Amino acid sequence: MEGGLRETAILHAPFFVTAPGETDILFTMVVWFVVLAVFGLGALYLSLHSLPERMAHHANHTQIQLISILTLLALFTHNNLFWLAALVIAVVQVPDFYSPIQSIADSVKAMARKKGVVDDSDGPSNSVTQAVTQEASKDV
Repeated sequence: MEGGLRETAILHAPFFVTAPGETDILFTMVVWFVVLAVFGLGALYLSLHSLPERMAHHANHTQIQLISILTLLALFTHNNLFWLAALVIAVVQVPDFYSPIQSIADSVKAMARKKGVVDDSDGPSNSVTQAVTQEASKDV
């Protein structure tokens, strides 16, 4: 009677119950799944982490070094505020303040040249200093 019960139990056992000395298929599948999941999630995390830096590279951003430093700080400190700051800097384009100011300076210099106040033979700092000195002496 016991032999028949055991044979019946073996026939109704789930697939992952193995006989002694055989390979445990469920354990092997779970190990492969965990290894692949760890590598997949690691790759996803690192690609998501480098998103601000890749955005800055594609947009040819002027603050690429700041964005790179912030993403590295976020990676090593696990502080999401650094990553968020890098993402905001990568997305928002900082306005170019230097070009309009340089254009204004060039226009003022051209107007001063027309009046004969600026002499181009000297260096740029000497000519501006001389122009300011001449204007000040005329006013006095």
